[in-house]
Amino acid sequence: MPIKVQADLPAAQILESENVFVMTHERAMSQDIRPLEIIILNLMPTKTVTETQLLRLLSNTPLQVDITLLQMATHKPKNTTAAYMKTFYKKFDEIKDKKFDGMIITGAPVEKLDFEKVDYWDELCDIMAWSKSNVYSTIYICWGAQAGLYYYYGIPKYLLPQKITGIFRHHVLKPLHPLVRGFDDDFWAPHSRNTEIRREDIEKHPELEILTESDEAGVHIIASKNGRQIFVTGHEEYDRDTLKNEYFRDVKRGLNPAIPKNYFPNDDPAQEPSFTWRSHAFLMFSNWLNYFVYQNTPYEIRNITE
Repeated sequence: MPIKVQADLPAAQILESENVFVMTHERAMSQDIRPLEIIILNLMPTKTVTETQLLRLLSNTPLQVDITLLQMATHKPKNTTAAYMKTFYKKFDEIKDKKFDGMIITGAPVEKLDFEKVDYWDELCDIMAWSKSNVYSTIYICWGAQAGLYYYYGIPKYLLPQKITGIFRHHVLKPLHPLVRGFDDDFWAPHSRNTEIRREDIEKHPELEILTESDEAGVHIIASKNGRQIFVTGHEEYDRDTLKNEYFRDVKRGLNPAIPKNYFPNDDPAQEPSFTWRSHAFLMFSNWLNYFVYQNTPYEIRNITE
């Protein structure tokens, strides 16, 4: 699938080096196709890394996708320059009158804070409220999933005694659900978080269903029954070395982090980790684009409603 982005976005150059078809706005204008309009609210501190990870996963179908990157106006990133954000990112006021076929809300390194104490919480609530009638289907990732479940359903998060980090075996609970079509019965997925949501809180809401779960990492993919909201507690988008980079970052900070489970061969951080979750990550995002965005969103995008 051609990903439509600004020609000078650093992530585009990385993807082109991987033979991923990236289309500039100028070339896309010459094609008589209505692309899927996807907006990514990137709350992660390493903007280019997360952009590249998500765009890579959105590139694996024949559909054309027009990407808009969104930032929080009420938060100033510490690891990305203001010039970069101004060049490649929109603010909510600039897009609030538009409609989008799909949206991705990423995780964020704020999970130990109460939701209401996050400096951009009010703005995030405004965006989630807006998305109900302006976006057809939204994927919420990690802290983004916790925030969405709390905002829409009042489902709390709980602080874990120790950070859960590593690659964990998961089970498919609803094999006929389109989002997990083609998944193996058991598959691997990354987690990296200090908090959790619990099955018993989700089961109080009949409009939600748990699609996948891990014996160690807990509930994993939760979906609203109408397909408009997908909550993923892990990080399918992570690259091979993302957990490694997080581990050595925390070692350098003197945090004495646990070695990520099922990740380094022989639990030896000096060895190269295996990439054991890549195929299911591609499949999940392809299924989302196909079954929950392309096949369901109105052709006339202005007709998207709550």
